[in-house]
Amino acid sequence: MTDHLTRRDFVTAASALAGAALLPTAATAGRTPTGSTDGTVVLFQGDSITDAGRDRAVADPNAARALGSGYPLLAASAALAAHPDRGLRFYNRGISGNKVPDLAARWAADTVALAPDVLSILIGVNDFWHKLSSGYTGTVEDYEHQYVALLDETRRSLPHVRLIVLEPFVLRCGAVDNRWFPEFDQRRAAAERVAQHAAARFVPLQAVFDDLSHRRAPEYWAADGVHPTPAGHAVIAERWRRAAHL
Repeated sequence: MTDHLTRRDFVTAASALAGAALLPTAATAGRTPTGSTDGTVVLFQGDSITDAGRDRAVADPNAARALGSGYPLLAASAALAAHPDRGLRFYNRGISGNKVPDLAARWAADTVALAPDVLSILIGVNDFWHKLSSGYTGTVEDYEHQYVALLDETRRSLPHVRLIVLEPFVLRCGAVDNRWFPEFDQRRAAAERVAQHAAARFVPLQAVFDDLSHRRAPEYWAADGVHPTPAGHAVIAERWRRAAHL
């Protein structure tokens, strides 16, 4: 999987999202930061949709190059602009091409060691796509059981972490054809069950993009059916912020 959002594309979407974050809303108007949220560490995990071309040589929190040019940067930018006094620290450890077993293999170093207060995960597209393109043989049951085991381990290592599970999604265009269904829908349902098992906040995305695709062609949101465009990343970031309350 490769990313389709460039830095130039990002500027427009980020400016709009961060600008909106500065406007008072019914939920945030007049609210002052509380000490209990200061220094919150937020970690994004996943595959190329999360990776979004991040510079893996940069490890500092809140660094644009380290966050990539997708929804993690959009969401972090908006939250940091809206809450400048909270000391929020955002990290991105998504890696292009990853499946759930790949996350598990690097979990201790790339997740547990960062001790996040909020852990966001978007994973599942490659767990199916690689069956079509790379000879992977993992089943829906494998995906669910491996994902459950990963979050069970996370709960043991980080008992107070707040988990956010984003629904894997695809749009019917580009690389996505009838071969993806119904199995990919079964994997989406599995991701929701995993979130329920782990007491995680589940963020539906498929229905959101299906609805948006009635307004503009699917390619407007994900040019190849998998990787979001700037508009698609902005949609994910907005939905993520609703779920994370940041």
